[in-house]
Amino acid sequence: MINKLFDEQLHVINIGLGSFADSITEAGGSVTNVDWKPPAEGSHDAGIKLAKTVNHPLIEAANKKAFSQFMGAQPNLVGVELAKNILPGLGEHTLLHAGPPIQWEQMCGPMKGAIIGAILLEGWAKTHREAEEFARSGDIFFAPCHHYGSVGPMTGIISPSMPVWVVRDEVNDHMTFSNMNEGLGKVLRFGANDQGVLERLAWMKEVLAPAMNAALKVLVQVELKPLIAQALHMGDECHNRNVAASSLLFKKLAIGLVRSHIPETQIKEVFDFIAGNDHFFLNISMAACKSMLDAAHGVTGSSLVTAMSRNGVEFGIRMSGTNGTWYTTPAPMVDGLFFSGYSKNDAAPDIGDSSITETAGIGGFAMAGAPAIVQFVGGTPKDAIAYTREMFHITQGINGSFTSPSLNFAGLPALIDARKVVDNGIEPVINTGIAHKDAGVGQVGAGVTHAPMACFIQAVNALSDTLSD
Repeated sequence: MINKLFDEQLHVINIGLGSFADSITEAGGSVTNVDWKPPAEGSHDAGIKLAKTVNHPLIEAANKKAFSQFMGAQPNLVGVELAKNILPGLGEHTLLHAGPPIQWEQMCGPMKGAIIGAILLEGWAKTHREAEEFARSGDIFFAPCHHYGSVGPMTGIISPSMPVWVVRDEVNDHMTFSNMNEGLGKVLRFGANDQGVLERLAWMKEVLAPAMNAALKVLVQVELKPLIAQALHMGDECHNRNVAASSLLFKKLAIGLVRSHIPETQIKEVFDFIAGNDHFFLNISMAACKSMLDAAHGVTGSSLVTAMSRNGVEFGIRMSGTNGTWYTTPAPMVDGLFFSGYSKNDAAPDIGDSSITETAGIGGFAMAGAPAIVQFVGGTPKDAIAYTREMFHITQGINGSFTSPSLNFAGLPALIDARKVVDNGIEPVINTGIAHKDAGVGQVGAGVTHAPMACFIQAVNALSDTLSD
């Protein structure tokens, strides 16, 4: 029997280091390398805690409940209001920002620039120097958008007098919010704060917001899940590519606007602004995802992730079953394509609440149906499909409401299970814009990054500690 074995062609399955296969190949054998990583990045203690959570009946039941609540949510766009009038508990000198909690001294360049712009917009200071002094004075309360049911792209700044989209989950009678998208170029979300930026924000408050509210009063509401589902079939992934979704929303809003009391001259201004902004829907997409994930949040014992966000310094996640605690680690750099004249040396670390889209199973998780996105973030259409397929290994279930033509109209992977991330060694994919490290320069590229494993290990460790032995 042994002699027969030596006479046959040798084929080896290698689940160790790739270099283990070299000597076999040199000897004429064939090798299949298995891309395997030890759970919890090889940490013995984290591996033991992970094992304690696997197939645990409390966690399994909690995850089933959270997933059901996520799927049952029905986010609808219902209006636009000033933040101070609609966000529960928003104080007079409160500024909301993207990502986990952070204070002025630790903030990155774009975040500080946006803070200064918001202070000037609110009239709390008259000059940039005065605004910076006020920011470091301790008289401003800085808080994550997520703590107020809100989300914002890039720096994510929301100040009291800014208008916000209002999204209402009809099933749970729950509201979520997002600021309005300024378009491209020099914008507050990238830290720009010159007079042109402030004038645009003032116009959005005085003209755009009332027009959108008037249109929505005519329409009553816009159902967002069907709109997102249709956009996914038209080549969007509703994070970095929102061309179809913005167009679909434009069609609906146009009907409401022409039937409203808004003067014709203002309607023309609004039409021109929306038509020139392919990212107009992004902030609404984020608020819709936040709405669905909030429905899944707060289920005791659940290991499902309900927020992933970054502030340009730290990357953080929140898990349904651990009372809103943030699990953080340094924010990664983004691997991508840079605009002409810029390189990775100009880039800030990953920033923004927009990864709420991936948390809800679109964005990077939906790239299979948005092959054109690779022209913006890098890679190939084959890579886009591979990203989506890989995410099935770390999610709780399949979202039949959001399907992909590239997967024969199969549902997309939905709700990240922190245990599966740690067990399989697969970090959630995120496609995103890249901000310049200095305030006010703006976007310098776009690319793909992954949510850091360290956050998920922390979350699983914390969940494991809540279980009785």
